[in-house]
Amino acid sequence: MSKIIDTVTDLAKPILAPLGLELWDAEFVKEAGYYYLRVYIDSAKGVSIEDCETVSRALDPKLDEYDALFPEAGYTFEVSSAGAERKLTRPGDFERFLDSLVELKTYKPKNGKREHIGTLKAYNDGDVTLDIKGETFEFTKAEVANVRLRIQI
Repeated sequence: MSKIIDTVTDLAKPILAPLGLELWDAEFVKEAGYYYLRVYIDSAKGVSIEDCETVSRALDPKLDEYDALFPEAGYTFEVSSAGAERKLTRPGDFERFLDSLVELKTYKPKNGKREHIGTLKAYNDGDVTLDIKGETFEFTKAEVANVRLRIQI
């Protein structure tokens, strides 16, 4: 799968840069028996449906040249915004959103629950520190299932 994502990343970046967009993430997953290639884009000014359509139309023919990378069953290609409650995965994501409200999910319950909402205070090689209602909680890389931005209304 990594070769697919690496190829998609290499193809997408030169398309996105002149449009003032950046690649947030890409995934190739099997869901309910079907394969999906998803490209998530971002921009400081936000991402419109037109941005997604432009990227899709430019990237789709490039991907066709690499069909040998994909399973014979084919795949559905989607381009979308990273979203306001995007998943944080890379060290740079965590650095960019320090002091932001996040939702952290653990594999097993910690302090009696698997979902923890707090302010992101630190990230160190997969370990995450949150401030939850004035208390500091540390989660090891092995405990953390995922971390997403959380929008508070």
